[in-house]
Amino acid sequence: METTTEVTVRKAAVGERSERDGSNTSSGSDNNVNKVTVVEEKKEKKERLNEKERESERGILEYFGWVYHLGTNSIGHEYCHLRFLFIRGKYVEMYRRDPHENPGIKPIRKGVVGPTLMVEELGRRKVNHGDLYVMRFYNRLDESKKGEIACATAGEARKWKEAFDHAKQQAEYELLRGASARDRLNMEAEINLEGHRPRMRRYAHGLKKLIRIGQGPEMLLRQSSTLDATAKSDRFYEGEIGDAIEAHEWKCVRTVNGVRIFEDVSNSKNGKGVLVKAVGVIDATADTVFEVILNVDRHQRYEWDTLTSDLEVLDSYDGHYDVVYGTYDPKYLTRWQSKRDFLFSRQWFNGQDGTYTILQFPAVNKKRPRKSGYRRTKINTSTWEIRNINTPMGSNTVRCIVTQTLEIHHAGWFRWKANLCSKFEKTIPYALLSQVAGLKEYVGANPALKSKYATTIVQSKVSDDSTSGSEYEDAEVKDQFYDAISADSSSEESDDEDQLGNKEKKVKLKNVSWAIASLKLKRTSGLDANKELDSSQDPINIDLSEFDGSLPKGKDEKDSSCWTSPRGMGFMIRGKTYLKDNSKVMGGDPLLKLLAVDWYKVDSTLDRVSLHPKSLVQSEAGKKLPFILVINLQIPARPNYSMVLYYGADRPVNKSSLLGKFIDGTDVFRDSRFKLIPSIVEGYWMVKRAVGTKACLLGKAVTCKYLRQDNFLEIDVDIGSSSVARSVIGLVLGYVTSIVVDLAILIEAKEEAELPEYILGTVRLNRVRLDSAVHLEV
Repeated sequence: METTTEVTVRKAAVGERSERDGSNTSSGSDNNVNKVTVVEEKKEKKERLNEKERESERGILEYFGWVYHLGTNSIGHEYCHLRFLFIRGKYVEMYRRDPHENPGIKPIRKGVVGPTLMVEELGRRKVNHGDLYVMRFYNRLDESKKGEIACATAGEARKWKEAFDHAKQQAEYELLRGASARDRLNMEAEINLEGHRPRMRRYAHGLKKLIRIGQGPEMLLRQSSTLDATAKSDRFYEGEIGDAIEAHEWKCVRTVNGVRIFEDVSNSKNGKGVLVKAVGVIDATADTVFEVILNVDRHQRYEWDTLTSDLEVLDSYDGHYDVVYGTYDPKYLTRWQSKRDFLFSRQWFNGQDGTYTILQFPAVNKKRPRKSGYRRTKINTSTWEIRNINTPMGSNTVRCIVTQTLEIHHAGWFRWKANLCSKFEKTIPYALLSQVAGLKEYVGANPALKSKYATTIVQSKVSDDSTSGSEYEDAEVKDQFYDAISADSSSEESDDEDQLGNKEKKVKLKNVSWAIASLKLKRTSGLDANKELDSSQDPINIDLSEFDGSLPKGKDEKDSSCWTSPRGMGFMIRGKTYLKDNSKVMGGDPLLKLLAVDWYKVDSTLDRVSLHPKSLVQSEAGKKLPFILVINLQIPARPNYSMVLYYGADRPVNKSSLLGKFIDGTDVFRDSRFKLIPSIVEGYWMVKRAVGTKACLLGKAVTCKYLRQDNFLEIDVDIGSSSVARSVIGLVLGYVTSIVVDLAILIEAKEEAELPEYILGTVRLNRVRLDSAVHLEV
């Protein structure tokens, strides 16, 4: 078949010959040429339309915006360059200038995002005297391929992470299209952000000048990225419904400047500290409020913080943790009118739903002893939670709920309540709770803040074939956090949600993970937990006495360092009509039975534990089971630990079921569906706040490796692969002997045919001691 150019040239030649002859008719050969030309033009036009339709069905997404490219040059000096990043489908290009404003400009780096690309948020880092939010990229099969980019705000970093996740899904989709697409993808160069670009090196200008350029500070423009996605699913926020039952019962005790102050009345008579919190609605995004709270600039804090406005960051660790020194002169707060100083640590992280959590603890630091003339005071332990809330479709209004929770001494709180006098207004806890009211008024009086810290979303005009009918959807749809029933959610948030009047239906887009799975497997009609297993086979009797793990099974709730298997009633999961009304229902009994739990202490990270001779999977009883799901939670510490959970099925798995697709599916599909719901049933309230009651797609939060062999699937969950997860697990390990934690494992349902969800397995870990771990030789 002739190419398009050849057909065009031949058609032009025929036209010239007809004009030259001056006749209204053509020769027989010319007529034949014209007929061939028309047929071929129609055929090529049809092929172009089909290609556009295929791209439309795939949902090619485009993201673009400004980022900072971090790295080390060829002579070992660090650089920070402002670059324009463009992602279309799986293709990534990096420019010095905006290609939309400079047509014809060539990229300085380009490549594809492969399915093995991993993205890790490294948190906030000081670069050239400015704070940036850094992300690290690496290939999990070849860590020599790596690099870093940074963003001006945490919101931008989150959007870029989602952009690269979509690019990975697009690459996986093309791999499954067939051998030709797979060969083409393998031939394409993967994006390399760290390798030195081949270029002419002009040493004639002198090495000193080169060094000076390398060391010179990049102009840190606070320029928001215009991250673009033609799919709008990431703008959908669900009403917050708890996903695990908590014992808190919040009661509003007073209001201050439109901010409600609550007391936890369920634990008010236990003789310990009392939990109180302030809740307010602020007309700004969660990204904006988070940046304002974290900012220690005294001029800004003077405008909203009446107490802790003089702050100085002493130390920063791993991008998500720092130590802060502060002073205040609380003449109106104490009768002694003494000057006070304090130290506290801040730890923060961003959930998969965009919710920010900041934990604040009293701290000790040798760098800053008590200041002369000041009394060192211990500031109250507290937390901040900032969450976007729904607004009516088509509205440009943005709002978020800000919750500050702190612990107050029991005697003082009830004395203030009983006297009903104004003494409470002269206390440090009151000043802390008033910070929410100060934030609300400050943000409302400074509209420029909303654009300064906002992550701007702009419609793309680069591609006309990316339609709203895309099969792509953000893998972390905005309901991912609060999947365990939270008793305080009704008192805290219901009336804030009601006043928004958001009764409009939400449009949900299909997810690429289903597109990937559907290339190999057919849809199931009407998912039922019982249909996940082969009903044609008679169930076998699973005798738990045949299975023995290193962590013993508990007999009652008083036992320590043991496990039990709770029912799923304490968790909320997606109901049958979830895609229409976002409703969740109480979970039922787990599909799989928890056989045993191993608690190992290892010298290095333990992978493929199922292949170890001491593994339950290798036992005679394990080999007889139709299917075993092994969850290996790898816990970073000194030494390392592994909590291995074994779940068994009494019948073979139905290959066409969602579980069957998960077991035999691709890693990308598994990463987009493997969900865990945590719940601290008993323990320190700060640990509860850190862990939360929110569902998490583990494959998106941390690195998960999968091993499918024989009658089992093993999932190795590397908690240490995420700096955020490392911080949270470090806090949990400090209180592990006094907490009781429930975990529920699910496969997330994204299609109507997959609903309602069901709980795959549960476990309750009772006050586990670190010294009870058994050393395992790898």
